[in-house]
Amino acid sequence: MQQRTLGGQGLTTSAIGFGAMGISAAYGPADEEGGLAAIRRSRELGVTFIDTAEVYGWGENERLVGRAVAGFRDEVVIATKFGHTRDFGLDSRPEHIRTVVDSSLRNLGVDHIDVLYQHRVDPAVPVEEMAGAVGELVRAGKVRFLGLSEAGPETLRRAHGAHPVSVLQTEYSLFERDVEALFPVLAELGIGLVPYSPLGRGFLSASVRPAAEYAEDDWRRGDPRWQPGAYEKNLDAVRGLTAFAATKGATVAQLALAWLLAQGEHIVPIPGTRSAARAAENARAADLVLTPDDLDAVRAVLPSGGHGARYRAEHMPTWI
Repeated sequence: MQQRTLGGQGLTTSAIGFGAMGISAAYGPADEEGGLAAIRRSRELGVTFIDTAEVYGWGENERLVGRAVAGFRDEVVIATKFGHTRDFGLDSRPEHIRTVVDSSLRNLGVDHIDVLYQHRVDPAVPVEEMAGAVGELVRAGKVRFLGLSEAGPETLRRAHGAHPVSVLQTEYSLFERDVEALFPVLAELGIGLVPYSPLGRGFLSASVRPAAEYAEDDWRRGDPRWQPGAYEKNLDAVRGLTAFAATKGATVAQLALAWLLAQGEHIVPIPGTRSAARAAENARAADLVLTPDDLDAVRAVLPSGGHGARYRAEHMPTWI
């Protein structure tokens, strides 16, 4: 597995990471055993970056990740997040950050968190205050690196001025490319990018189904990309990508992940799955090298992204 460096503070991970959210939340009933097997299989294939958050089941997902990596904790980079309240409000006050970090350490069963993200920017708390609080946790040995999620350029600059930011996490995939507008500031500050939902919440895979066929508690039932009009166009695009991927001896998921890796050495996507076989498929995407002609072929199918917004209007993140 290739290694990549994110930011200028020494954070090194595998080129492909693992997003654990879907094991416990957003995609129908939880599957702990499948999730444990998927994380462990990923590690066997060289994946060293595991992503979770307090809000994913309010500790449930963190505890699962802790169980999964217990036998090889020192070989992996664990990322988690703070910033939400139980009613899905925002709270990045320093005292709240300290409380969440102590809880996350217990949930994970570890003595430090490798990457601590602010899950969403809190307009009520100056970002310098938040970054300073995380800096104190870094100096105390509880955290190693600071990350932000869904933050805009000025927030990144201000946070970075208070304490070095190693990574930004936001959605990025063949379907969603708005974050490319932030590439100049990431380069300016030397910040790595961790794309979440790199497979379009599963649309860029071989198992996409109409929205009505997903469970009632599955996020995809209401996802704009699955709604009539957008769904059919996206499905046509995935069919075209699948046909091209086959000429490379790859799956469409591997093509989508390799495309992200080809966008810059500062990028480490975190696909998630509950399947050990899918985890192996994702990990092996790091071996797929795309030529400029390959990238042109992908662009011919999806010139500027998928069809439909990435969130329903009431859930759409706003970069500040």
